[in-house]
Amino acid sequence: MSEAPLQFIRTREPKPEWLKVRAPGSENYLRLRGIMRDLKLNTVCEDAHCPNIGECWHHGTATFMILGDICTRACTYCAVAHGRPATLDIDEPRRVGEAVEKMGLKYAVITSVDRDDLPDGGAAIYAETIRDIKRRLSDCRVEVLIPDFKGEAASLQTVLDARPDVLNHNTETVPRLYRAVRSGGQYSRLLELLDRSRTYAPEIPTKTGMMMGLGEEPDEVIDVFKDLRKVGVSILTLGQYLRPSENHAVMTRYYHPDEFRELKRIAMGMGFVHVEAGPLVRSSYHAHEQADAAQAALAR
Repeated sequence: MSEAPLQFIRTREPKPEWLKVRAPGSENYLRLRGIMRDLKLNTVCEDAHCPNIGECWHHGTATFMILGDICTRACTYCAVAHGRPATLDIDEPRRVGEAVEKMGLKYAVITSVDRDDLPDGGAAIYAETIRDIKRRLSDCRVEVLIPDFKGEAASLQTVLDARPDVLNHNTETVPRLYRAVRSGGQYSRLLELLDRSRTYAPEIPTKTGMMMGLGEEPDEVIDVFKDLRKVGVSILTLGQYLRPSENHAVMTRYYHPDEFRELKRIAMGMGFVHVEAGPLVRSSYHAHEQADAAQAALAR
């Protein structure tokens, strides 16, 4: 007997218990926040209202957001401010490296706003940030969550030449919804970027993430999984979209943890090396464990 097809039940309901988290305030969280403030650094943990900030910062991990805090795009799901960015801060890589060193991190995640105003999209700053961290802490692994650089292969190669340990670029949603929620993004460009990364640096695992609850259909999600495997993506994250404000894209419904478990089962069956799926999962959640799985698979 064949399995019943995956179905998403669309309901509108109050925020469920599994999405409620304790407000951050541990001693280590406050210490890390102080380091960020002293060095005038941005974190996506704060700017994107990540629900895991308390847990991650308490355990001494954080995702640094470089290239400023103003994005040149206006994706309707994103809480980061958009508009005209400030002048490029060429000292930022040094300060990020200093922060990673002071925090004693073994795994650092670097991401950024989109900087379509820059010829290389900010790729050179990414590369210098990776190198500065590696110079200070040679055993610290670095994951980069990059923008699409408007499809420029040279910018992607600049980042890969700096030897990050994981190359991440988020899918976010299904292709049908790109025009409505992902300003300036193109699904075909996403797949091209991930494929180029695999081809240019096959030893660097590629990773991507999706948000659930923007209006996607089950068959669309499965089709995205298939597309990602075709371009060699090995790590996948799946989390619940949470509407930052009434001015952002509407959330169609909450996904139950059991639904995330089923999506993980399907994705793993397609050959992903590691799938992190759950209501509170974000791209860098348990990132070191994801990288361990991918490196182990590459070594086999």
